[in-house]
Amino acid sequence: MTKVGYARVSTVDQNIDLQMVALRGVCARIFEDQGVSGSTAARPGLNAAMRFLKAGDTLVVWRLDRLGRSIQHLIRLIERLRKRRIEFQSITENIDTGSAGGRFVFHLLAAMAEFERQLIRERTIAGIAAAKARGTRVGRPPALSDEDRRAAYHALMVAGEDLGDVARRYSVHPRTITRSIGHFTRS
Repeated sequence: MTKVGYARVSTVDQNIDLQMVALRGVCARIFEDQGVSGSTAARPGLNAAMRFLKAGDTLVVWRLDRLGRSIQHLIRLIERLRKRRIEFQSITENIDTGSAGGRFVFHLLAAMAEFERQLIRERTIAGIAAAKARGTRVGRPPALSDEDRRAAYHALMVAGEDLGDVARRYSVHPRTITRSIGHFTRS
């Protein structure tokens, strides 16, 4: 039943001392990452903490944002801990999944994150539909203009040039040429 701390700062210029003081008052062992973004998957300190934790232990952070940048990432990580029977505690937000109230707060956060994802998805779908209705092209712009597609078609089909040579001329992958020509012949 060990409390294991994790501290992180995004840049080496930032000071980790405030987190360390708070964690030292609570934790038997502390792991840290300095100069590592919360959105980075490869965090040596966090990975070491995860390897160190055993069933019955608690992972403690000073603030939720020290553990991860997105609520989805936090939820996945805390779910991994739960499956291993490891609790989670955030000192600043006063979340402790070892208590009924802490689990409730965490589940509320998870529900709000799911709601936010669904709203974003619905707005994105509506925005794409509205853009299409206005006649706006959706997606990346084509790699080749109509003129370039016609010239590439002529180079390959009429002049008999090599596909690789034509692709290099337009600084694209050969598949881009074959797809563009396919679209050109269907137009």
